[in-house]
Amino acid sequence: MVGLTFLSALIWLILLLLPWRPWSTKECLVSNLTSNKQHQTVSGLIPARNESQHIERTLRALVSQGYLENITVIDDQSSDGTAAIVETLGLSNVSIVNGEDPPDGWTGKLWALQQGLPNISSELLLLLDADIQLECGALAALLQKQKEHDYDLVSVMATLHVKSFWEKLLLPPFIYFFKLIYPFALSNKGTSSVAAAAGGCILIKTRKLREIGGFASLRHAIIDDCTLAKRIKEKGGKTWLGLSTLVSSTRPSTSLKSIWNMVARTAYTQLNYSLALLMLCTVLMVICFVIPLIQIFSADTYIGLVAFTTFICMTITYFPVTKFYNLPAFWLLTLPFASALFLAMTWTSAIRCWRGERTRWKERSYRNL
Repeated sequence: MVGLTFLSALIWLILLLLPWRPWSTKECLVSNLTSNKQHQTVSGLIPARNESQHIERTLRALVSQGYLENITVIDDQSSDGTAAIVETLGLSNVSIVNGEDPPDGWTGKLWALQQGLPNISSELLLLLDADIQLECGALAALLQKQKEHDYDLVSVMATLHVKSFWEKLLLPPFIYFFKLIYPFALSNKGTSSVAAAAGGCILIKTRKLREIGGFASLRHAIIDDCTLAKRIKEKGGKTWLGLSTLVSSTRPSTSLKSIWNMVARTAYTQLNYSLALLMLCTVLMVICFVIPLIQIFSADTYIGLVAFTTFICMTITYFPVTKFYNLPAFWLLTLPFASALFLAMTWTSAIRCWRGERTRWKERSYRNL
């Protein structure tokens, strides 16, 4: 146990001192107050399946941004009147495509996007989830970021709905762990093999999308956003990923069950369905989060001090995310508990896979590919 305490301390110290600081929130899209004329044409694609509660707010906010020559909403066989709401709005530059059943080997979202792609002739394409709201100036900031280094793909991890207890406990750690797995600084570096994107809000060069084979090249991907970024980088493209308060999710996840199922849907996929990686992940989580907490109360004062210092390092790395979400400081202390729940969600994902249960999302099942 003593050896594991020192190993935990070493891991957190290394993580804290890594030059690319995967735990920080420095990669952030901010509003650009200067007026810049946009020379490239821009269109929008929004896949929507049973999004009657969100689609109006999303569309009105998007239309108010300007810049977009057209917006295509793909109604992915909704049963809640999503298409009727879009039609009722009467927005002049918004059109609807009635989606068909996805063919074998396609996930629903990617098939919906594929059906809307023939409507696109613009140089840039904005891919936006139906529950994502853009604040004033968000699209201008995205366009400026793309222009800054001629990025082929710019994406923003939306600010999540964090109001309820479970949202405060689990959603900031969700962002925190995603950033540890996919360090934004490395993903944004052209020479790095790390590739990541956030599927809720992506601005991409249409030419580059077609160059990689369109959405057909991703059709089987459960984690489609990171797969898209990987394809772009494999073709020599440049990508950028960051956080922003200009892009927010309007979808609440107020219950533990809803967050549990969201994470369990892709957690084992993230580990490439590998038992070895699952066991390694389990061991690392125990060493990093459980051991320091236990050893703080060690009878050996020296070991207790090392464990307490380790815990301080842990909270320092979590602080930027809690600050980003304006959470009180006491939420820093909940990270070990949240990590235990995430580990349990990952095991749930693996057990479902071993039982032959398919990935389910919005009343559709997908084979674990």
